[in-house]
Amino acid sequence: MLKLLPRLYHRAGLLLLLALLSGCATVPSEDRHPADPLERYNRAVFAFNDQLDRALLKPTAEVYSELPRPIQTGVGNFFSNLDDFTVAFNNVLQGKFHNAASDTARILFNSTFGIFGLIDVASPMGLTKHNEDFGQTLGVWGVPAGPYLQLPFLGPSSARDAPALVVDFYTNPRNYQLGEQRQLRKNFWTLLVLDVVDTRAGLLATEDLLDAYSDDRYVAMRDLWLQRREFLVRDGAVVDDDAWLDDLDDLEELEALEALEAEEAF
Repeated sequence: MLKLLPRLYHRAGLLLLLALLSGCATVPSEDRHPADPLERYNRAVFAFNDQLDRALLKPTAEVYSELPRPIQTGVGNFFSNLDDFTVAFNNVLQGKFHNAASDTARILFNSTFGIFGLIDVASPMGLTKHNEDFGQTLGVWGVPAGPYLQLPFLGPSSARDAPALVVDFYTNPRNYQLGEQRQLRKNFWTLLVLDVVDTRAGLLATEDLLDAYSDDRYVAMRDLWLQRREFLVRDGAVVDDDAWLDDLDDLEELEALEALEAEEAF
């Protein structure tokens, strides 16, 4: 892994340079979203990601979604349990020690009584699942989001959240399987692909919302992503201009419905 870092840094630098150059000739300023000065570059990456999704990821997710609900719920619970390590870490950094203690308890109960996280026994006990990552932590610390970015293969992000993905990567035990041994690398890629497919299957229901939100899928995804990130950083706190929260009503209802269905499956 360490041997790959110089090449990764080099490619990241080239990507950043391309983004900056692309931003010099974008849509007219009067039509440009204030958080999206690199729209031409972002649209190009979005088109690439969208084609890849339609050709490979979405069909795979649709097949996966046909599996029995208990299997899907078990897989989702397993990765949610691993994600709680990242959540607890960021709750500590944000000074939310009560939530961090709850996250730690979730990990202990779900990893033992929940059979390595396959069954979520913590939620019925009143241990709420939280949603925190290092990008949100930076936001809580006052780091501005910066320009909106579309990352190849990874999708929507921002100048603040993109580097934070590195911290999230190394605080998730799923990625501890990445090593020099062939079997460890095989385990890592297997878990990664399964996690991505499970996550994509969970987003199938939101596509109708994107189409209803705007005729332009790029604009719909960008706006909803920016709004949701702001919502998460503020922990749902109302801001002066809270009209954008209305656009999230359907999204929150869909997520609540999916969570309810997941709980009922077990």
